[in-house]
Amino acid sequence: MTRIQTFLAMAMAGAIVAGAATAADKPVKIGMITTLSGGGAALGVDARDAFQLAIDLKGGKLGGVPTELIVADDAQKVENAKQIATRFLKKDDVDIVTGIVWSNLAIAVVPSVTREGKIYVSTNAGPHELAGKGCDKNYFNAAYQNDNLHEAAGQYVSDQGLKRVYLMAPNYPAGKDSITGFKRFYKGEVVAEVYTTLGQVDYAAEIANLRAAKPDGVFFFLPGGMGVNFVKQYAQAGLIKEIPLFGPGFSFDEGILSAVGDAAVGAFNSSEYTWDLDNAANKVFVAAFRKAYGRKPSLYAAQAYDAALLIDFAIAAVKGDMSKADAFRAALHKADFASVRGKFKFGPNNHPIQDIYIREVVKEGDAVTNKTIRKVFTDHQDAYAAECKM
Repeated sequence: MTRIQTFLAMAMAGAIVAGAATAADKPVKIGMITTLSGGGAALGVDARDAFQLAIDLKGGKLGGVPTELIVADDAQKVENAKQIATRFLKKDDVDIVTGIVWSNLAIAVVPSVTREGKIYVSTNAGPHELAGKGCDKNYFNAAYQNDNLHEAAGQYVSDQGLKRVYLMAPNYPAGKDSITGFKRFYKGEVVAEVYTTLGQVDYAAEIANLRAAKPDGVFFFLPGGMGVNFVKQYAQAGLIKEIPLFGPGFSFDEGILSAVGDAAVGAFNSSEYTWDLDNAANKVFVAAFRKAYGRKPSLYAAQAYDAALLIDFAIAAVKGDMSKADAFRAALHKADFASVRGKFKFGPNNHPIQDIYIREVVKEGDAVTNKTIRKVFTDHQDAYAAECKM
């Protein structure tokens, strides 16, 4: 080899090493689109706080790489979410997008993210449109598929022997998924299936109608402020002790219970997470979250924290080189991290296969909270996985 060839070979080797170092040292950018204002703000705040907590606990890094979290408020509006996504992709050049709470926003935004070759990791919304035929190799859901918690509630209500049930949910994609999921496992008679306006605050008419229907139980899905208002009005109408109330965890989570108070005591709800789950990862999370924010973590917080840990594992697997897209996706699907839920794995459509529990709303001292009472499903997979062709 001549001196010139030797020099060129050394220069090329140095450039490769420098390039690898640059890839590993380059900060990973994560764009979080979530709801921080309006009636659903508490849900987005929980997701943001928990995701940031995971980064903080790892010294400002995920996968050992400096991590920049860019957060923007969609105010629960589709157009806002779409504009934010465009800015994240075109201006901020983020590596990963996450954080959307509401399914109608996810349906509008996620396909535009995945078409650009970017990764979307859901911390909450899991509409069936994205779990089945609309699945994508760049879309991962670290929370659930929308139907799942409602399916568990339907199974539990059937197990309790309730023959006639009144159903109610808001008229948007997740609301329709909730009723579909419940009915998939409930074996009794559906007395009524009512869809309310998204963001509705007054339920006097619905409460009057369900009182007249005299069901054995009521199952409802009303997340955020909608659930707060309904449960309070249901209790004020004197029905909480007459007709048992059931719902998914979204309608009875810690933030909602702090707003509803004693009116919710005695209700039952389904969730894949509760702050009292007995595993090492959850104990660390609960202690850290309460220390940082002065409150118990909600379902939304747990999902966002797990999403951050999932991303942490995948970044480490590619040693911070986000250009290794196939390897990064494979690491995400492997999901080899310690979930606060205990067991966690992905199905073929990149949605979780996981255990789902029933929780009872109880009074502990001066606080109203959830207590896990039994497991309904073990290793439960969503109903749309078979439709996914990736």
